[in-house]
Amino acid sequence: TSKAVTIAEAFCHISFPTIFAILMRMLGEQCVFPLPEPQDLFQASQMKFEDFQKDLRKLKKDLRACEVEAGKVYQVSSKEHIQPFKENMEQFIIQAKIDQEAEENSLTETHKCFLETTAYFFMRPKIGEKEVSPNVFFSIWHEFSSDFKDFWKKENKLILQERVKEAEEVCRQKKGKSLYKIKPRHDSGIKAKISMKT
Repeated sequence: TSKAVTIAEAFCHISFPTIFAILMRMLGEQCVFPLPEPQDLFQASQMKFEDFQKDLRKLKKDLRACEVEAGKVYQVSSKEHIQPFKENMEQFIIQAKIDQEAEENSLTETHKCFLETTAYFFMRPKIGEKEVSPNVFFSIWHEFSSDFKDFWKKENKLILQERVKEAEEVCRQKKGKSLYKIKPRHDSGIKAKISMKT
């Protein structure tokens, strides 16, 4: 294992109680898990930038082929039958090129941000690899998030139990002190009048 992975693992184990205490104080009354869900981090660890790049290259190639095929249809179609097909296809191809380029730019920017993030955490690629893979990076965070979620659930359960005890105590105290006073009943009927005369 690389030194960076060892440092990251040590960070997880040594700083975990401190981080947990700080996050629990920050959350206060909230019961929403404050980190990415472990399953999301696991899914992120399975992705490969090369696969996305390959898919985008194939999409670009398919788009060029579509444009060529549309051009062939334009050539063999009569002027009276070419519309609205030509207009719709041209709009589709223009929009598809814009979308495809936007996806390429987004992937490039995401890859750049990922590499900057791995550098921020002092992670180095394994021997023989040119960069840190998402699998290596997100596997560590998946483990951290899973452990944190287990502690978080236990802590929330304890907090809930404490609140239930506090509520029960308040109820016991209120039962001891009646919220209303019971006045003795004064009879006002015929029986009361007869008994008063005697």
